[in-house]
Amino acid sequence: GLVPAHIIARELDIRLIETFCIASYDHARPDAAAGEAVLLKGFTAAAGGAGWLVIDELVDTGRTMQLLRRHAPEALYAAVYAKPLGRPQVDLYVTEVSQDTWIQFPWDTEIQYAKPLVER
Repeated sequence: GLVPAHIIARELDIRLIETFCIASYDHARPDAAAGEAVLLKGFTAAAGGAGWLVIDELVDTGRTMQLLRRHAPEALYAAVYAKPLGRPQVDLYVTEVSQDTWIQFPWDTEIQYAKPLVER
């Protein structure tokens, strides 16, 4: 959600973007139960998140947003794309797609190999 969050922040002249990190896929967190959303990096949401806007590019099953709502129930939740299972977990979305739709985001694709700036 960082790419759409940046775009929205720029358009609304918001200078502070907070991030949270969640693993919700087996390949991302092999020690987690299948489909379990695990908060890897949290955030402090004063006043239950009132005044916060939480943005993600896609709400799929809704598990990620459910986890975040427990930490910041008063925040406003938005997504670019919403699938039927996840739609109830967001307050706003741009468009709905079917549950079986796979969306390839430009920031997740690589047209050609890009050498890292720093070798490790």
